[in-house]
Amino acid sequence: MHCVAAVVFIIAEGVLPVLVLILMGRVVAAIPAAVINGLSSPAGHHLIAKLAEAGGTYAASLLRGPAEDALTAAATARVDALMQRRLVRAVCAPVGITHLEDREVLNQLASARGELLSAGDPAGAPMALISQLGDRLTGVLACIVLCVFRWWVGLELLVVWMLVRRPLAAGLRLQARRGRAAAEPLRRSWYLLGLAWRPAAAKEVRVFGMGDWITDRHGEEWLEGTRPAWAALRSLTNTALLTGGVVLVAYTVAAAELGFAAYHDDVSLRTLVTMLTMLPTTMSAGSISFSDISLEQQLASIPDLDALTDGLAASSADAFTGEPATGMPQRAIRLEGVTFSYPGAEKPVLESLDLELPLGHSLGLVGVNGAGKTTLVTLLARMRDPTGGRILADGQPLSELNAREWQRQVAVVYQDYTRFPLSARENVGMFGRGHSIDEALLERAAKRAGALAVIESLPHGWDTVLSPQFTGGVDLSGGQWQRVALARALYAVETGARVLVLDEPTAQLDIRGEAAFYERFLELTAGVTSIVISHRFASVRRADRIAVLDGGAITELGSHDELLAAAGTYAHMFNLQAERFRTAAGGGKA
Repeated sequence: MHCVAAVVFIIAEGVLPVLVLILMGRVVAAIPAAVINGLSSPAGHHLIAKLAEAGGTYAASLLRGPAEDALTAAATARVDALMQRRLVRAVCAPVGITHLEDREVLNQLASARGELLSAGDPAGAPMALISQLGDRLTGVLACIVLCVFRWWVGLELLVVWMLVRRPLAAGLRLQARRGRAAAEPLRRSWYLLGLAWRPAAAKEVRVFGMGDWITDRHGEEWLEGTRPAWAALRSLTNTALLTGGVVLVAYTVAAAELGFAAYHDDVSLRTLVTMLTMLPTTMSAGSISFSDISLEQQLASIPDLDALTDGLAASSADAFTGEPATGMPQRAIRLEGVTFSYPGAEKPVLESLDLELPLGHSLGLVGVNGAGKTTLVTLLARMRDPTGGRILADGQPLSELNAREWQRQVAVVYQDYTRFPLSARENVGMFGRGHSIDEALLERAAKRAGALAVIESLPHGWDTVLSPQFTGGVDLSGGQWQRVALARALYAVETGARVLVLDEPTAQLDIRGEAAFYERFLELTAGVTSIVISHRFASVRRADRIAVLDGGAITELGSHDELLAAAGTYAHMFNLQAERFRTAAGGGKA
């Protein structure tokens, strides 16, 4: 149905303008006789009939505008939805998140979404192409009509436009490709511009008076990114000037032939008027307009979309394959000689790390900033794979397990947890198994996390949208959001997750919330294999074992009391922190 509509529109777009000009030529030819004999004469009636015919056709031609707008809106919306779904599936297909840190993937993603160039939205390409085909058909038909006057005139103009358009179109494609090649500075330029209105950055932008800096820096990055495209455009302009001379000669010859015929009374008035209006109409056969530039920019994004989806699909072949992982671990998780290096890094973050996590036991993980604690969590959740060594669950390497099933066994409260602008129910419950939310388990998870009272106090309870950017929505404090994030992970545990990871779980809690967390620590981690990462030693001291991560390896491992007795790094760090609190409690400087 859509193809039929597109074909009908192309034909109408091409035929109607030419038909209107032909009919208007007939109207003009009928005017002298009607003037001489009067409108009541047969000649006058003939003129009126021709006017009605031309007017009706012109009215039908005017409908092309609304029809094109309707088709453009429908086609763009449909194509955009299809492309967005394709992109979402592509970026979500790989097992981990490494591809989202790859510059080329990010460049392809920005290009495929039409974020690099102002006219580069690929969703508009189908209708732009259809409209262009209609314009080309108009020009070709105008050339054919000119062939009725002189066969060689119409053929001459058609051949000239076919020859001229080839280098012009090549120049347009080159300009679009160069714009795409400058993806990185263009991405930076649009990011900088967005700092002015993104809530996360807007406060600091205003406090530190960065408005002018953002404007200037955006201009610098944008000019850097568009400089290759502008260079290609200047080259295209030179080509257009050269080809313009050829076109000018062709139209001069065609107009001279028409004028010569008219001067010698070798052509009728109808033919003269029709051919005069056809001459400029033939330009649609091959001329370059802004719509051509826009179309090439839109089409330049398509290869990136294909490369992105095909490439990521190929890299995600193992996401749903491998041995079943549901219900694991049943005994333990073991890290054997695990090494991990980020691309381009001089030294590994983790190196030959050995660690065992028995079923149902809790582990506190401490270390200085940059020691690799969060990296270890991403490896455990298969967000990344080790560059050396292996991680085993019940003796089976994670790489041999069904990755998606394994990831559903791991519930994580990340330090930079996401604040979804969704309802409280969705923020907590949409991460469990299955699509339906178990209300009883939902309330149990929220109660255990200390979030139930917060949620029940909201204007619409569980149905309140947790974002002030939407009607009826509200925002939460940092501590309240941390409780919601904890409830999210506990709901995943309630619905089957076997591993619980808490990364700085008390970072935004007040002193009472932190104390409540300590008291509930054993309850929260009961029955699951858990890891708690924290700089606050009171958060980890109740764990069954505590590991000190230093230099990419576990340097100390034992209970709180054992590590204090060992008088090593953990004892030193613990005593420093305890002394600070004792000093603060005694009224001195903390």
